[in-house]
Amino acid sequence: MAARTTPPFRADHVGSLLRPKKLLDARDKRKQNAINQDQLKAVEDEAIREVVKLQEDLGLKAATDGEFRRAYWHLDFLERFSNVTIVPPSVGVKFHTHSGDVEFKPPGIRVSGKLSRPKPIFVDHFKFLKSVAKVAPKITIPSPSTMHFRGGRKAIDDKAYPDMAQFYVDLARVYNEEIKDMAVAGCRYLQIDEVNFAYLCDPKLREQVKGIGEDPNQLPHTYAKLINNAIAGMPKDMTFCMHVCRGNFKSAWVAEGGYEPVADALFNELNITGYFMEWDDERSGGFEPLRFVPKGKVVVLGLITTKLPKLESKDELKRRIDEAAKFVPLDQLALGPQCGFSSTVEGNEVTVDDEKRKLALIVETAREVWGGI
Repeated sequence: MAARTTPPFRADHVGSLLRPKKLLDARDKRKQNAINQDQLKAVEDEAIREVVKLQEDLGLKAATDGEFRRAYWHLDFLERFSNVTIVPPSVGVKFHTHSGDVEFKPPGIRVSGKLSRPKPIFVDHFKFLKSVAKVAPKITIPSPSTMHFRGGRKAIDDKAYPDMAQFYVDLARVYNEEIKDMAVAGCRYLQIDEVNFAYLCDPKLREQVKGIGEDPNQLPHTYAKLINNAIAGMPKDMTFCMHVCRGNFKSAWVAEGGYEPVADALFNELNITGYFMEWDDERSGGFEPLRFVPKGKVVVLGLITTKLPKLESKDELKRRIDEAAKFVPLDQLALGPQCGFSSTVEGNEVTVDDEKRKLALIVETAREVWGGI
């Protein structure tokens, strides 16, 4: 067994990292107009340089910008398309934590006209990351399915899109425009953050999907086609990975349930090389769905939780990797955290020291299991 020379690497991570206090303070000052956008950007640039060095010093072979220029993992991107509006929350979402349930009302998304991309969205983010990273620069974007899932047909203007097929065509096109510009800028490692495949594993959420007039059995196939069209035509040496997430807000999650309902479509219909998947506790089910993974694809086992500060046992991690290897060859596996550490600007209920220890554990364990990262 050996290290991987292309992404995803044996030791890898999802993307978002805890924001330093100086960045949070600068964001607050910007909201109050106490500093201008250029001054905020200067603080962001400095914080990103530091967090890239942190990742490199830990021995990781890829680095992200920690999503430091965003407030949300998804909304900062989606709202930059024309005729996409972030709307006030209309319903509460029940988030689960290890100490009980909490209700959070996340903002919604409304498509009020024809989709277009008037200018690049995260391309400059990537260019800066590439300029400061000595290792592979990795950028993350929300899955295009996020534009549809929460609101369904009702959240998409029926005058602009009387036929939903045309909506999916336009959505794939505007994503494709952004990803092509990323590729031209030198991006060769892009991750799509996808929550809806995971939500479709939860029986309660599947019922909610039916309630907005959608078929939970059909949506994985619809979304697979959408994502494939969004990434079509890219350079052959560009790696696409996907993080399959059950929700992540202040250490809370939304969905529960094993991957069985979506595994076949997830692994065999998507033109994706690697999958970052959550298996940090019982809410994610067993490893049996890995039997659907075809040759040539890699699954990064998210065995280290980003939701709790307690550091996992290296022996337990190795035991669980062995368990997963009963369903897919060890050479097609890698190790990472179950999610990002800060999918929203608030971050999870862990410290930067916790974050460092967990990332270091991933690197150390990967070296011992695979002989390299």
